[in-house]
Amino acid sequence: MFKKVLAVALALCMMLAFAGCGEKSYTEANTEYVLGVSGPLTGGAAVYGVAVQNAAQMAIDEINANGGLNGVTFKFIATDDTHDATKVSTNYSAMLEAGMQVSLGTVTTAPGMEFSNLSLEDNVFFLTPSASGDKIPQNANGYQMCFADGNQGAVAADYVNENYAGQTIGIFYKSDDPYSNGIFEQFKANLDESITTVEAVFTDANATDFSAQISTLKDCTFIFMPIYYTPASIFMTQAKDQVAANTVYYGCDGFDGIESAEGFDITAIPQEVTMLSHFNSKATEGAAADFIAKYTEKFGADTLNQFGASAYDCVYAIYNAMSEIIAEGTEIPVTISASELCELLKAKFNGGFTYSGVTGDNITWAETGYVEKGAVKYVIKAADAALVAEEVAE
Repeated sequence: MFKKVLAVALALCMMLAFAGCGEKSYTEANTEYVLGVSGPLTGGAAVYGVAVQNAAQMAIDEINANGGLNGVTFKFIATDDTHDATKVSTNYSAMLEAGMQVSLGTVTTAPGMEFSNLSLEDNVFFLTPSASGDKIPQNANGYQMCFADGNQGAVAADYVNENYAGQTIGIFYKSDDPYSNGIFEQFKANLDESITTVEAVFTDANATDFSAQISTLKDCTFIFMPIYYTPASIFMTQAKDQVAANTVYYGCDGFDGIESAEGFDITAIPQEVTMLSHFNSKATEGAAADFIAKYTEKFGADTLNQFGASAYDCVYAIYNAMSEIIAEGTEIPVTISASELCELLKAKFNGGFTYSGVTGDNITWAETGYVEKGAVKYVIKAADAALVAEEVAE
């Protein structure tokens, strides 16, 4: 009987011991700082996820080659969610099991909302390169390196204020689309009073014939288009011979991929087609040019895009912030928990931390998690120089 009681007691002790171990963070066994991300590494959006994986790993490799952080190296874990929010929970748990202490969140927005909720529970700091939804950084542990969808209007207005003060510009937007209308409202709210606007709207009901809108905007040499690339491509095709060849079309991230839009020949458009971005993939100098040279040498140009450039900056921003924290006298042991590191990084990012890199100089963050940096006018297709010259001659 005594042996039976003893056996039960020992079994209970072992169960309690294992339970105790289960409550401990895996980071207690970490020998490297661990950074994770969930993104589409396969499937239709893989070009974005692979770019993030490549660029983030490239940054990690560079940091480690230079001695890491006070001699401690970094480990990067990329998990595949195929742009499917239902897969994020499994990825998130796997990364935590592997010791994740800080994260790049997700590559795209729908999975990002799931990640935002999960990471709040564990207080994991994340700085996403490209999940641009306005609500992605809704919790105190979330930050964006990319422009938030709604915030693009304010950023676009800054660019226009700087370059078109005192002039008349056109605006073409979709009034029944929250994305388009939200950017339009922020754009107008932040536009300089010296700028006059001519506005033309459309809805789902009239999204194929833009003759009336073209007539309204045909005399504008700058047209802001906070819309997706399908209606933009239709407008440009119908307006190519009515709008001046020296007109500039300026879109937001909805223009990303317009040159590949089905049935659209961008080379037949005489006007300049541009978009608001934080990365110029044709840069010939500065940090962006250095990144392009290193990335294309290592991975080729097929996945060179703003997603990867932003991920590269995310890794270095986190590394720089951690370096500053240590330089200021606070230790960051390699076994630090995700929650403890989150509190340190939040204080740093909310305290005026500045970062300069591939996607901008003097980048800062608001306590909302939104990034604050200048916009780049990225030229997707230059104007037809011969036609512009012909117009000038006339």
